[in-house]
Amino acid sequence: MDQTILPQGAGYGVVIGIGLFFSAFMITLTALQARYTAFSPKDSEEFNTASRSVKPGLIASGIVSAWTWAATLLQSGAVAYKFGISGPWWYGAGATVQVLLFAMLAAKLKLNAPYAHTWLEIVGIRWGKVAHLVFMFFGFATNIIVSSMLILGGSATVTDLTGMNTIAACFLIPIGVAIYVVVGGMRSTLLCDYTHTTILFIIIFTFVFTVYATSPKIGSPAKMHELLTAAAAAAPVAGNAHGSYLTMRSKNGLIFGIINIIGNFATVFQDQAYWQRAIASRPATTVKAYLLGGLAWFAIPFTLATTLGLAAVALRGDPDMRVLTPADVSAGLPAAASAAALLGKGGAAAILILLFLAVTSACSAELIATSSLLTYDVYVKYVNPKANEDQVLRMGHYMVAFWAIVCGVAGLIFFYIGVSMGWLYTFMGVILGSGVVPIALCVTWTKANKWGCISGSIIGFFCGIIAWLVTTAKLNDGVINVTTSGGDFEMLAGNLASILIGGIISVAISLIWPDNYDWEATRNFNRPRAEAATEPVQEESISEKNVDVTAKAVSVAGDSFNAAEEDSELDPVKLKKAFRFASWSSVGLFVILILLIPFPLFGSSRIFDVKDLTAWVSIGIAWTFLSSFTVVLFPLYESRAALGQVAKGILKDIFVKGSGKYVPPAKTSSA
Repeated sequence: MDQTILPQGAGYGVVIGIGLFFSAFMITLTALQARYTAFSPKDSEEFNTASRSVKPGLIASGIVSAWTWAATLLQSGAVAYKFGISGPWWYGAGATVQVLLFAMLAAKLKLNAPYAHTWLEIVGIRWGKVAHLVFMFFGFATNIIVSSMLILGGSATVTDLTGMNTIAACFLIPIGVAIYVVVGGMRSTLLCDYTHTTILFIIIFTFVFTVYATSPKIGSPAKMHELLTAAAAAAPVAGNAHGSYLTMRSKNGLIFGIINIIGNFATVFQDQAYWQRAIASRPATTVKAYLLGGLAWFAIPFTLATTLGLAAVALRGDPDMRVLTPADVSAGLPAAASAAALLGKGGAAAILILLFLAVTSACSAELIATSSLLTYDVYVKYVNPKANEDQVLRMGHYMVAFWAIVCGVAGLIFFYIGVSMGWLYTFMGVILGSGVVPIALCVTWTKANKWGCISGSIIGFFCGIIAWLVTTAKLNDGVINVTTSGGDFEMLAGNLASILIGGIISVAISLIWPDNYDWEATRNFNRPRAEAATEPVQEESISEKNVDVTAKAVSVAGDSFNAAEEDSELDPVKLKKAFRFASWSSVGLFVILILLIPFPLFGSSRIFDVKDLTAWVSIGIAWTFLSSFTVVLFPLYESRAALGQVAKGILKDIFVKGSGKYVPPAKTSSA
C-alpha cells in the first residue's frame, strides 16, 4: 500500500521491542518462581504441565488468552462489518460453547487419565498404535492451522498498519515468544497469558468508551444507530431483514454461525493447548476454570466487534476512514481501520499492541502444546522410550524452538499462495471436524469402539473434503480456486459433512459393537507412585519404560498443593460429581447462547431501535467488566499466599543476603 498510518519502525518496535521486553519480564518471573517457590522449570513435569497444580483463576485467564487469537480480534470485526449485529453474537457464542462443553472432557480427563501429558497419550493407551498415528494427524493439523492463522492475522495487520515486511513479521513474532517459553515452560506461559489478558482488557475498554461515549464521530449508541441506518439505506446488507445492520435476522450471519460452531469444536477438542490447561489445573477446580474462562472470553469478540466492527460500517465515507476492499475484509482489517479513523495514530498503535499481545500469548500456548506432543507422542513414544528426565526436558526445549520456525514457515506459505486468515478460519472444520466426536468418545465413553472411531474420523475427513469441493464446483461453474472455495455455502457443506459423518459412524459402530473399557490402564499411566509399576498397563503405553521420567511428578508443589490434597481432589466420587455439574452447566449454557437468545430474535426479523441497541451494547460492556474481574482480579486474590511468599523471600534476600531462597519442608515419615 502507498501510505501506512504508522511508520515501519513502529512495526519492528512492537514486534521486536515489546517481544524482547516480555521475554525479559517472563524470564525474570521464572527466576523468581524458581528461587522463592517449590516450582522449578528444570523439572520436565513442571515445564510441560506446571506440576498439575494451577488454580482456577489463572487457568481461566490462560483459557481466555489462548482462545484470543488474531481471528478473535480481527475476524469478529470483519463479520460485524459484513453482517451487522448478528456477526459479533455468532462469533462470540459460536466459539464460547466449545470451551464450556470442554469442561466435561476436562472432568473426565482428571477421572480417567489424571497423569497423562497429552490427549494423544490417552488415545494411544486405550486404542493402540494405529489410532495414535491416525489422531496424531488431526492433532498436528490442528496446531498447524491454528499457528498459521495466528501468524497470518498478526503479520497482515502489522504490515497494513506499519508497512513492516511480512516475511520478517511471520518469523519474528513466534521466535520472540519461543525465548520465554523455552526458559519457563507451562507456568511461564500462563503467567504471560495473565499479563497479556490484563492489557488486552484495558485496551478494549479504551475503544468501547471512545466509540460509545467520547468520540466526536460516534460518541453514543444513538449516533451509532443513526449511522448504521444510513449505511444500510445506502448499501443494504444481502440476506438481512430489510437490508439492515441492526437485526439478528441475517441469513449469511447464521451460516457463518454454524460454520463457526463446527470449526471451533475441531480446534478446541483437538488442540493440545486446551487439554494442557486441563492437565495443568488442580483436579478439584478444572471444571470451574473452564466454565469461568469460556464465559469470560465471550465478552472479548462480542464487545470488541460490536464496537470496532460496527464503527467501521458507521464511519464509511468519513475522510479518516480508509475504503475497505473484499480482500481487506477477508484479512480482518475493518477493526484496525476503524481504530485508526477514531483515534488516529494512537488508535492504530493500540490495535497493533492489542493484536501483538493476543497473537503472542496464543502462540506461546501453541508452542508449549505442540512441544508436548512432539516430546511425549513422538520422541518418548517412538524414538527413545527410555528417555530420562534431562532428555525429556531438553527435547521439550528443542521442540519449542522447532515449532516457532514451523509457525513462521507455515504462515509464509499460506501468505504466498493467497490464503487469508478468514479463509483458514472457515476451512478448519472441513479437515478437522471428523475427529471431534471420536476424540470426545475416547475420553468419556466406555463403549466407544476403536475401529468405529478410527473409521469415522477417516471417512468423515474425506467426505468433508469431497462435499466442500463438489459444492464449490456446482456453485461456481466448475471453477475451484481460493476465492470460489471460500464461499459461505461451500464451507458450510464441507464443515457439516465432516463433523456429522465422523460422529454418526463413530457412535453407530460403537452402539452395534460396544467396547467395555475399564480405564485401569489410563488411570495408572504415569502414576507417580512406586506401586504403579506393578499395575497392568496395555502394551501401547509408555508406562514402565517411562516411570523414571514422571516418578517425581505431581506433588512437588510444596505447601500450595501437597500429596494429601491431590489424593482428595482425585477422589472418583468428587470427579464424577464435577462431571455431572459440568454437563448440566455447559449444556444449559449452550442452549441459552445458541438457541434461546439468537433464534427468537432471528425468527422475529426485528430491527433494533435506539433502546434495543443501547441495551445490547450495555450488556456487552457489563459482561466485559465481569470478565475482567474474573480473569484479572480473581487470579491475584487466589494467589495472594504465593505472592506473599515471593515478596517475603525478596525482602529477606535484600536485608539478609541468601536467606530468602525457598527451602522444602522437612519430610515426615509416611507410607
